[in-house]
Amino acid sequence: MEFKNNPEFEQQLAALGGADAKLCFQCGTCTAGCPSGRRTSYRVRKLVRMAQLDMKDEIINSDELWMCSTCYTCVERCPRRVPIVDVIIALRNIAVAEGHINANHKKTATNLYNLGHTLAINDDIKATRAKLGLPEVPPTVMANEKAMADLKTIFDAVKFDAIVKE
Repeated sequence: MEFKNNPEFEQQLAALGGADAKLCFQCGTCTAGCPSGRRTSYRVRKLVRMAQLDMKDEIINSDELWMCSTCYTCVERCPRRVPIVDVIIALRNIAVAEGHINANHKKTATNLYNLGHTLAINDDIKATRAKLGLPEVPPTVMANEKAMADLKTIFDAVKFDAIVKE
């Protein structure tokens, strides 16, 4: 990996909560304990190292950036107490701001924007809820028009709709 010396990226990452990536000494504990890494090609240590080397373009175009489940196992095990998940989230925020988002994450964001939930409530789910004596639609934003309108107002104020646009 090649050091890029990109002070603008360093400042951007720091402003979003990812400055502590520089504290990592690459022991590999994060990758060794990562549940996502056991099932995918995800190597959190590699992403952190890329952040240390200011490899912004490689990071924001990486599929690995979206493999973290944000379970915090890495943070709990890190001997340096590096807030690795905060670093990953900061990197994702940078990627999204530049128009890069994993298709599955975009679908989740679109559902949240359109429905107030990350998953739609289909007829099968409604039937199961009714059998259990529950309202067909949970008593959340999805069932409350005013709450949904308020949520949309907040989303629009922070330009969340830009994430879900094609």
